[in-house]
Amino acid sequence: MKRRALLISTALVAVASLSFSGSAFAENPVLKIGFVGVTSGPAAAWGTSNQRSMETRAAWINETGGVDIGGTVYNVEIVAFDDQKDPKRAIAGMEKMAQEGIHYVVGPNVDDGAAAVRPVAEQNGIIYFPYAFPKSLYQAPASNAVLGMVANYQSGPAIYKYLIEKNGIKKVAFVAANESDPLSQRDGGVAAAKELGLEVVSDSITYQVDTTDFTPVLLPAIKAQPDLLVLSGVSPANAPQLIRSARELGYEGLISTETAQDAGVLQEGAGELANGFISVGGASTPELASDQMREFVDRYTKMFGEYNDESNTKVYALEYILETLKANPAAITDVEAFKTTMDTFEAPNPYMTGDAKLTYVGTSSFGQKRQLSVPLVVNEYKDGGFMTLFVAQVD
Repeated sequence: MKRRALLISTALVAVASLSFSGSAFAENPVLKIGFVGVTSGPAAAWGTSNQRSMETRAAWINETGGVDIGGTVYNVEIVAFDDQKDPKRAIAGMEKMAQEGIHYVVGPNVDDGAAAVRPVAEQNGIIYFPYAFPKSLYQAPASNAVLGMVANYQSGPAIYKYLIEKNGIKKVAFVAANESDPLSQRDGGVAAAKELGLEVVSDSITYQVDTTDFTPVLLPAIKAQPDLLVLSGVSPANAPQLIRSARELGYEGLISTETAQDAGVLQEGAGELANGFISVGGASTPELASDQMREFVDRYTKMFGEYNDESNTKVYALEYILETLKANPAAITDVEAFKTTMDTFEAPNPYMTGDAKLTYVGTSSFGQKRQLSVPLVVNEYKDGGFMTLFVAQVD
């Protein structure tokens, strides 16, 4: 009886808490922002950091009174959909957003999904922010997709040039999963490496994503004796397995990727063998981080019990959406107004120290401003965490 009474009491407290929470925010209308991306499977870390970043920031905004857009104060609600890295599910997710009248969606996280949802987004007046790299998504006549991060064809050359200057690398080998995203990133990396004068000693080695023994996959690349082994588009789940196999085969050179990684997964899967692994990191470093960025990290960690460095990049999408809507409130229901505003938009960057600005870039790569300006932070893994190797910008 006592246990039952305790359960009832706990339930009543929970209901009361929800009622109080609801009444606290009831006066504000709700602005729904969508997320369609991968939060399960080998690439789950990419989408999970997206969704958690959005939910952390939305909860923070709501807690402090909402966001004022054109004189109306809104609470922000994140509507999330796990596409499981399946283009068909990504389409279903974007259709769900359209049905709910949502005009701004973050994601998808991979090339296939981002390309698949384009017709749905364009037909239903949705601006979406993929973490996918095909240039056709961001070049005219396409105009509804905005790249949420630095692309591999922007980060790859920066990494290779840095390693040429600092480490004297001359030979590079590429290994990629037999999927469209990694293969596309490999091809871009190969072209960039050749343009910088590197000798590409291997560019055709592939593996299936469910591979468990990478020794026979990597052996030909290791035999070519590259100074740099590039794991093109590697997922956080596969990266430690590939690194471990390469080191156990005796490879002592550098290993890099242009995709973001998870330090916890690297530590668990490869341990000290992952030391020196180079990857694209979150768009912040301790030196660049503002007080608001530090508070974001603290709130995220308290909310989810852990933090992913990639969220230093993923925090930006929701901020850009809200700040652009504040600059032109008509864009809440009119995505054409949003597009027009992007060309001249500028706002203070709350996540960086100094006078950094939020602006849209991409003219050099896409011929139009269809990319969020976030710093390119390149990390080196060391003993369970990431250390900043260098920071750059793209236009």
